[in-house]
Amino acid sequence: MTGTVHSQIQPYIDAWTHSIESIAELVRPVPAGAWNRPTECPYWSVRDVVSHVIGFECELLGDPRPIHTLPSDLRHMATEHARYVEVPVDKRRHHTAPEVVGELDYTIIRRSRQLRNETRGAQDTVRGPMGRETTLEELLKWRVFDVWVHEQDLRRALGEPGNLDSPGAVVARDHILAELPKVVAERAGAPAGSAVVFDVHGELEFMRTVRVDTEGHGSIDGSVSLGPAVTLTLDWETFVRLTCGRTRAAAVEDRLKTEGDRSLADAILANIAVTQ
Repeated sequence: MTGTVHSQIQPYIDAWTHSIESIAELVRPVPAGAWNRPTECPYWSVRDVVSHVIGFECELLGDPRPIHTLPSDLRHMATEHARYVEVPVDKRRHHTAPEVVGELDYTIIRRSRQLRNETRGAQDTVRGPMGRETTLEELLKWRVFDVWVHEQDLRRALGEPGNLDSPGAVVARDHILAELPKVVAERAGAPAGSAVVFDVHGELEFMRTVRVDTEGHGSIDGSVSLGPAVTLTLDWETFVRLTCGRTRAAAVEDRLKTEGDRSLADAILANIAVTQ
């Protein structure tokens, strides 16, 4: 996609386009019975994940929020955010597969046109989900992350692996890495002066070190750490599944190597999900 004058946001627009069009291609031939297949996204089926993607893009198009009352028996509606996200999903639960695919295709056309005609700058303030203010660049980064992660949910559920090294994957990687200092230093309580290494191999390969300073604040960099407190070695897809709350460490032990302080490693792995 071309046309925007903002080179700073074009890579995110391109990555979003690649992932959301991949979702459309993926679900178009899916038989009606498979739309209710569960995904690793907690509580959501294939239909629910696609409905979620449609719902958020419609919101960013300025469409009014659906007027819809959630059933009282949905177990996972514990927070305001969860209820907010569930409304456009639950509203579409009785839509047929052709209806959902048609709405997705039409939403992609509308949203692509909106992005092509975008006149705001990367650092301009915009309204994000739940009315929160953010910058246009941060909003687009978040949409790439969200759409790519849900593309992977759908691929795993449908047995159609792919795009683990796509432009969306790179944006998702950077989004996840930016959250790791908080995971290690704050949630897992890694001691001051310690370092934790994430050694990831596979479609996207990287090694990052999270360092905790004397004040207990975390930072992340690509330099090698001598004598880290913990080293976690795993493949890229498992890293994504863990950090996005799609699985737990105990379920992927065979794909995960842990060295160093076992209790700290367990604390990190118990708190590693960066998604809400």
